[in-house]
Amino acid sequence: MTITFLNPSNAPKPAGNYSNVAIIPAGKRLLSISGQIGNDLEGNVAESLEDQYRLALQNIKLIVESQGGTKKDIAKITVFIIDEPDWTKIKPAADEFLPSPRPSMSFIYVKGLFRPDIKVEIEALAAVD
Repeated sequence: MTITFLNPSNAPKPAGNYSNVAIIPAGKRLLSISGQIGNDLEGNVAESLEDQYRLALQNIKLIVESQGGTKKDIAKITVFIIDEPDWTKIKPAADEFLPSPRPSMSFIYVKGLFRPDIKVEIEALAAVD
């Protein structure tokens, strides 16, 4: 069986030429989730880094749910971020949208992302039944 590429209707459309989800068959399905930015279903991007972080995590949750999963199925996130956030302001979003105990994570500080208004982008891997 081959990888299935999807752009679920309950998540924002990709901001570029890519798929939001790549489903890899075998036992559990591995969801390879493209970098999500802090935008809503209409494509509006949040202003603050912290709000963008929250929306990006929410978008990951929506994509995982579109495939029958929950936040407990998120195995890894990789965060590309342009500046150090106020950790007290992003913790509530992590508490809401990530499982406990936390999945494996990487925070990578970058000089910039694909558009000047984008301050954070988050990739994820999830394994669903």
